Amino acid sequence: MNSQDYRFSVAPMMDWTDRHCRVFHRHLTRRALLYTEMLTTGAIIHGNRERLLGYDACEHPVALQLGGSDPHDLALAARIGEGFGYDEINLNVGCPSDRVKDGRFGACLMAEPELVARCVQAMKRAVAVPVTVKCRIGIDDQDPEVALDTIARAVVASGCDALIVHARKAWLTGLSPKENRDIPPLDYDRVYRLKRTMPAVPVIINGGISGIDEAKAHLAHVNGAMLGRAAYQEPWRLLSVDTDIFGEAAPHASMQDALEAMMPYIEEQLARGTRLHAITRHFVGVFHAVPGARAFRRHLAEQGVKPGAGLDVLREAIAHVGARAPAEAA
Repeated sequence: MNSQDYRFSVAPMMDWTDRHCRVFHRHLTRRALLYTEMLTTGAIIHGNRERLLGYDACEHPVALQLGGSDPHDLALAARIGEGFGYDEINLNVGCPSDRVKDGRFGACLMAEPELVARCVQAMKRAVAVPVTVKCRIGIDDQDPEVALDTIARAVVASGCDALIVHARKAWLTGLSPKENRDIPPLDYDRVYRLKRTMPAVPVIINGGISGIDEAKAHLAHVNGAMLGRAAYQEPWRLLSVDTDIFGEAAPHASMQDALEAMMPYIEEQLARGTRLHAITRHFVGVFHAVPGARAFRRHLAEQGVKPGAGLDVLREAIAHVGARAPAEAA
């Protein structure tokens, strides 16, 4: 039985949701389900697993997103991920990048539902944690009414525990990966209709959701909402997740408090040789409509990238900010 709480999650985003980003997000919300960047099966099987899969214990609940199309390799990578303690294994069937397409994984798999079903079945046999799929409503000239139902039925029949649906088509011919995040029109109603046909299957909606109130509104129709760029570029929004979505107290009353709570983690990472900028690059959007926000960003941009930059740089940046910024300062 899948007991995962899918009401709110932060999307897996390449080059963004690394381990430092996830630790930061966890300081803003105790309850959101967090996802890794997509990791290919080849990287996990043959690469430096500790570097790729290592994470901080505070990140739980945290899911590992895999990219691949070989059932055997996905099963092995899923087993490795479970061994690292991830709470869920997610298969990417939605990323439209050329690199992904050339490797026969990501959104192009929307055209191969039977293969995706075999992949899910292999992963389910390999692990005890939930196995989920993140997909689009269709690709290229596919009819979303047919394409989404077809892949959903196939993976659910193979044991998929939840479906995360980016409510846009992906155009693998004619649009860049960046354009695919904005140009294809959103069709939330299509995802709602899928949920009505699968009442027992957790369905999570993703794509273009701009804030917590909007995410909450989707919960009238689906089991969960996943925030992507809005969560990363405007992380102050996450401070209200636990209160507004889960009815619980926020972990911190202000962004300054959350950053202060991050200090021991940052200090530990610096001692391990991590550069300050590798962590503080995720802080660019922390202050919104707060006096001194621009000076905060400038100080980090100029001083945080220097070799040997330490906690004093972050503290100096925070000192530029005026009033303490509560969850909804914006």
